[in-house]
Amino acid sequence: MKKNSVIIAGPTASGKSDFAHELAKRINGAIINCDSVQIYRDIETISASPFAENIKNGFDEIEGVPYKLFSILPLSEHISVADYLNLATNAVKEVVEMGKIPVFVGGSGYYINVLIHGISPIPEISAENREKARKMVAQCPDAVHELLPEDFEKTDPQRTARALEVFLETGTPLSQWQKLPRKGALIPDAYKILISPPRELLLNRIAKRVPEMVRGSALAEAKYIVANKLNEDRAIGASQLCQMLRGEITEQQAIDNWIVKTNQYAKRQRTWYKTQYAPDLEILHVPNKEDLDRVINKIS
Repeated sequence: MKKNSVIIAGPTASGKSDFAHELAKRINGAIINCDSVQIYRDIETISASPFAENIKNGFDEIEGVPYKLFSILPLSEHISVADYLNLATNAVKEVVEMGKIPVFVGGSGYYINVLIHGISPIPEISAENREKARKMVAQCPDAVHELLPEDFEKTDPQRTARALEVFLETGTPLSQWQKLPRKGALIPDAYKILISPPRELLLNRIAKRVPEMVRGSALAEAKYIVANKLNEDRAIGASQLCQMLRGEITEQQAIDNWIVKTNQYAKRQRTWYKTQYAPDLEILHVPNKEDLDRVINKIS
């Protein structure tokens, strides 16, 4: 191998998970998750995890391909980017000890960023400020807006909570910490692939996928969340289904809202890739066998 690791990124519903699996089979690889939602268990269908409807041997392998960092955390637990980097570091060590190639796959830009560039030297956040930040984001959005810089984009609740907890802990905006030199880059020289089909194709795939999820196990997962009073904001789709189960919206409204939120998320992902991710190879359609052969020729 010319490269000792691979990152496969792309917006939701782009086909990256299937492509990563087929690539791992061909290059003696092991899959490592870099999706901030698929790291949680009990929402495998809602999160479009490779393990949705496919749990045969736990969450450790599919068709003989090892999988790492999927469904490892309860929905009640919060994870920071620094936490993820530590988990990913251990996962890479395990994969290398197995004699396999790490193949990262996911769509979370802040996870991908830290893998390639390392992390800003932000102090450890206390449990008190972490919990306070999450409650404020959920209950006092106006107060959150006053505390964070005007140019901070408050579209992602988890990202907003992270920025707020850093400010509460240090009194310094997250953006200032992020300007400091980074450390701990795990795979700076990985072969970077971007899978980015046309927008209209993604919209169609998302519109088709969401109803299929509802007909699958997504509704049962939402019922579990409601019954156990778990965090329903971990994944797009979970909150919409939970609202439906509480009688706040109809099933069709839940599906429509889920599709809209997913489309908005895919748009944010595409924007991030354009400005923050420099791929070695772009695949501008749903990947196929020819793309697989092309990647193998380039990295072998």
